[in-house]
Amino acid sequence: MHAVAIDAKFTDQAQAEADLGGLISRISGMPGFVGGYWVAYPGNRGTSMIVFDSEEAARGFVSFVESHAADGVAPDRIEVGRVLARA
Repeated sequence: MHAVAIDAKFTDQAQAEADLGGLISRISGMPGFVGGYWVAYPGNRGTSMIVFDSEEAARGFVSFVESHAADGVAPDRIEVGRVLARA
């Protein structure tokens, strides 16, 4: 399994949260999707961790993120890594 970690700044947190349901529906239907978490921090920052069953699927998701800007969110960092363990 591989995960995509995204750190972002909210440019409009209310808009980002309002759009999250539709975004999750699209992502959960992507090939290889395993699961994901979206977290908001104080100071208009957030992070997400989306897990896929393969590196190829994870990199496909990165391509999707890079070509489909989400309203209210400005990604700072997007990285793909191998999942070492889960609980």
